[in-house]
Amino acid sequence: MGSLMAIVPFVSALILAFLTYDLFRRYQRYQGGHRHLLFWAIGLGMFGVASLCDGLLDLGWNELAFFGWYLFGAVLNAAWIGEGTLFLLVRKKWVFVTAIALAMASIVTAVILLSTPLDAAAYQVGVPIADQYQAILPKDAVVRRLTPFFNVYGAVLLIGGALYSGYLFYRKRILPNRVMGNLLIAAGALAIAFAGLLNRFGLGQFHSFAQLFFAILMYYGFILASKPAAIQPSEGADNQSQTSRIALK
Repeated sequence: MGSLMAIVPFVSALILAFLTYDLFRRYQRYQGGHRHLLFWAIGLGMFGVASLCDGLLDLGWNELAFFGWYLFGAVLNAAWIGEGTLFLLVRKKWVFVTAIALAMASIVTAVILLSTPLDAAAYQVGVPIADQYQAILPKDAVVRRLTPFFNVYGAVLLIGGALYSGYLFYRKRILPNRVMGNLLIAAGALAIAFAGLLNRFGLGQFHSFAQLFFAILMYYGFILASKPAAIQPSEGADNQSQTSRIALK
């Protein structure tokens, strides 16, 4: 069981690396109106780095890996993935303002975290980092108070946006694959939120499995949501126009 637990974070990181590359490749192909792909790629890439750092911390103490695990896993990734969902659903100029604000807030948070002293002596080999990070990171650390803002912002956009997009497709009775894809994306986000809840009850050993579950759900959710599907002629041009504004091509 111990050896399996040690492998899971690396498998999760590998899956997320593949998906990140695929998203960025699609962004390069389309560019223009597909900026959401870039934000999703950045967010999933952050999560992949966090998974890799999780695996490294299972092997022994590494200060840089801790910074990477907390910054990209506990703080930033959900907000950046959620920002991608915002770009997908809303085609207004003010969305760029939120992206600039998110980027600036992320940089400030990274600087604050890097300047925060850690209690390396509190680290215990063989204990999941999700169960012991609170002893390593000072209780009065400013970054602790900033973390909920990123998480709430990301969760509302990612889960709410995926469910809303799926509902629109379901109501129009078109592209059922994208309905299921959006549901899987939302389920993946909920899996990680549930993992965070388990951490609070000292069940961090399940965090790595939740990461892998998240990676698989997000991967298949993206594949389904982006799979081309022909619209029947009887549905008319109006439905096609409406779909193109909210669908991931």
